[in-house]
Amino acid sequence: MKSVSLLVKDIVLSPDSPEELACELALKTLKKHGLLQFAEGRKGSAYISRRSVDARKKDRIRLVYTVTVQDLSLKKESLTSLPAGVSCKLEEAPLPLKGQAPLSRPIIVVGSGPAGLFSALLLAEQGYRPVLIERGGDVCERVQAIEGFYKTRVLDTETNVQFGAGGAGTFSDGKLVTRVNDPMSDYVLRRFCEFGAPKEILVHAKPHIGTDILRTVVTNMIARISSLGGDVRFHARLDNIHIKNGRVEGVCINGSDLACEALVLAIGHSARDTYRMLLTKPLMIECKPFSVGMRIEHLQSDIDEAMYGRFAGHPKLGHAEYSLSANTDTRGVYTFCMCPGGEVMAAASEEGGLVVNGMSYHARSGKNANAAIAVSVFPNDYGATPQKAIAYQRDIEQAAFRAGGGAYAAPLCTVGDLMTGAYRTEPNRIMPTYMNGEAYRIADPASFLPAQTVQSLREGIGAFGRRLHGFDAKDAVLTGAETRTSAPVRILRNPEREAVSCVGLYPCGEGAGYAGGITSAALDGLRTALAVMARYAPLD
Repeated sequence: MKSVSLLVKDIVLSPDSPEELACELALKTLKKHGLLQFAEGRKGSAYISRRSVDARKKDRIRLVYTVTVQDLSLKKESLTSLPAGVSCKLEEAPLPLKGQAPLSRPIIVVGSGPAGLFSALLLAEQGYRPVLIERGGDVCERVQAIEGFYKTRVLDTETNVQFGAGGAGTFSDGKLVTRVNDPMSDYVLRRFCEFGAPKEILVHAKPHIGTDILRTVVTNMIARISSLGGDVRFHARLDNIHIKNGRVEGVCINGSDLACEALVLAIGHSARDTYRMLLTKPLMIECKPFSVGMRIEHLQSDIDEAMYGRFAGHPKLGHAEYSLSANTDTRGVYTFCMCPGGEVMAAASEEGGLVVNGMSYHARSGKNANAAIAVSVFPNDYGATPQKAIAYQRDIEQAAFRAGGGAYAAPLCTVGDLMTGAYRTEPNRIMPTYMNGEAYRIADPASFLPAQTVQSLREGIGAFGRRLHGFDAKDAVLTGAETRTSAPVRILRNPEREAVSCVGLYPCGEGAGYAGGITSAALDGLRTALAVMARYAPLD
């Protein structure tokens, strides 16, 4: 007999039903199939491990539950023929297989976004005492720098929405949804909870932390790394990498050299000066598809009504979220990083460039909903080289800065004006949230976006409006430019996660082109740390 946990999926209930009913139905299902046999001496337990909203029919909104039943004692043959909707629960935690190569020099992790943080944390917990360097400041410094930027319009190019403790995700909605089918995903969520995230992220099908709580989580993770002997250095910019005979030997940080045995490169998608330096090295770097577009804002109450109908405002549902996609004749259009009850952020990291992103607090209590509407960009759009991919993004950002009139005011228009091509309508019912609604200028998106992108925005918004009532409302607000949806390049690596042409260099996360969000970046950082440990013996 084997002690296992089973998942009972697709238990459908009305939002008005008590949640305890989901557990009762799961136990009945297992009993019906002869699977409700608890291990000797254990009472067993059932708990809700996933909850999602089925809003396909707004007059019949339903909650869909997955229930985990623990401590079951079952014969092995019973597990090979489980009924539909029942499966074994598979979880995985990192199990380091430690190598034998001695560490005469430290392991350096570059970047404190999700990939860098989880990589450095696992290395520290296993006795490797990594050096974690971050070009920006800590969380408190970042908050002060961003508040100062909003007041003075003077940008700190080292500590801002993109750079600093936690990376770009610190000032976002803190979404933890991922399409990566990795059995360590639940482990990542549990670690977030350990450092201060709410336990609800372990249950919700679309978990989020919120920027306010995420700041505490990041701070606690960094403190843990330090307490375990890790050397965390803020305001430490990577200026150069020293490679000799195909092996990484060290780095230059703020003009000073530091030798290393291995280098985990988790630089994030906005470190363009670092990309420029890397392109001078004997590394294999390729361009890749990405997307650009604008942020759209609606009233959150309108989105709730459109998706939930009479159930809008129900306490079990929270605010509605959408994820939409369509194909035009030439390229894809999709919504990205939807922030219920959030605000549009000034996310520039280079002087004279205008970038927007979305952010929300845990409560998602803001008046507006916002999301990126992103249009596919292909290598042949910009010349198919890494240098031209970066230049393509930068040119859009600089054009958006000019279209906004300077001083980081954003170019803005209504959906109605986008559709007619007459750009003169001031926001009214739906007010922009960018820089507290105090820094915008009505502008034609064609003044900063390519013509095919603008046309795709029109077609995409029209298609989304046919699927979600009110999405194409004439007074919905569009703010540009959204350019940092993903890294424009990929640093090629081998199956051992080392850079193809450089021993000891481990590119990972979004900045290396291997992740697309907080959770997937954290997973990539964990897997990379495991690869490093498989070669080297710990210091302890």
